[in-house]
Amino acid sequence: MVESVRVEDAADPRLADYVRLTDVHLRRSLEAAEGLFVAEGEKVIRRAIAAGYPVRSILVADDRLASIADVAAACPAPLYVLPAAVAEQLTGYRVHRGALAAMQRLPLPPVAAVLASARRIVVLEDLVDHGNVGAIFRCAAALGLDAVILSPRCADPLYRRAVKVSMGAVLAIPYARMADWRDGLASLREAGFRLLALTPDQAAVPLAAAAPGPSGRTALLLGTEGDGLSSRWLAAADQAVCIPMAPGARAAGVDSLNVVAAAAIACQWLASR
Repeated sequence: MVESVRVEDAADPRLADYVRLTDVHLRRSLEAAEGLFVAEGEKVIRRAIAAGYPVRSILVADDRLASIADVAAACPAPLYVLPAAVAEQLTGYRVHRGALAAMQRLPLPPVAAVLASARRIVVLEDLVDHGNVGAIFRCAAALGLDAVILSPRCADPLYRRAVKVSMGAVLAIPYARMADWRDGLASLREAGFRLLALTPDQAAVPLAAAAPGPSGRTALLLGTEGDGLSSRWLAAADQAVCIPMAPGARAAGVDSLNVVAAAAIACQWLASR
C-alpha cells in the first residue's frame, strides 16, 4: 500500500486533477487535455477500478478515510488525505461522499465495434445535461440493453455528474460516439438496426405497437431535453413512436414526459422484445 499523504493546501499542484470540479468549461478542457475523469464515492470508485480504468490518484476527506482504506490498500496510486474544508475549497463543493478518484480514460471503441455484438441499443442526439445522460445510461444498464451510441455533441458520460447520477452504469455498458452527425444513422441501418424515433407527438405510433427489427436489432433514438429529435433524424428513422398520454393530461398541463422518464419506459419496452 502507498502511504497516505496529508495535504493542507488546496493549491498543492499534486491535487490539480481535482480543481474546481463544478466549473464545467474548465473541466471539459482539463479532462480532455489530461485524458482523465473523476469518480465520486466509494461505490463508483470500486466500479471504475473493476471496469479496468487505471487510477491516477485518490482523494479522501480525513473523516472518511476508513470507507476507502481497502481500495487504497490494493492500489499503487497516491492517496491524498485532506481536511473536509480544504477538499471543499479545492473542488468547489462539499464532497458529500467523502472520496474522489482521478481515473485515466480508456480509448473509446468505434461505433462499428460496439454495434457488432449489440441487438438493442439507445442512441442519444445532442443531450447536453450530464445528469440526464447519466440517468439514461443507468436505465439502459438496469434494463439489460446492450449499448449506447452518442451523437458528436452529446454530453460526456464520464463527466463527474454523469458518472455519479448513473451510479457507475456509464462504466459498465458499452458506448461509442459518432464522428458524423449528418449521416451517423446510416451506419446503424447498415448494421441491420431498425430505427425507432421517440417523439412526444401523439400522432406517432404508440410504443407498444411498434415493430422491432426483423433480426431483433433495434435502435431507440432519443433527442434533446427541450426540442426532442432533430427533423433530420426524425425523417431518417424507420418509424416515429410515442408514449401515449392519459386522457385529460393535456388539460392538466402535461403533454409529454421528461427525457429520462420517457427513456425508462422505452428501455423497458425494448428490453422485453
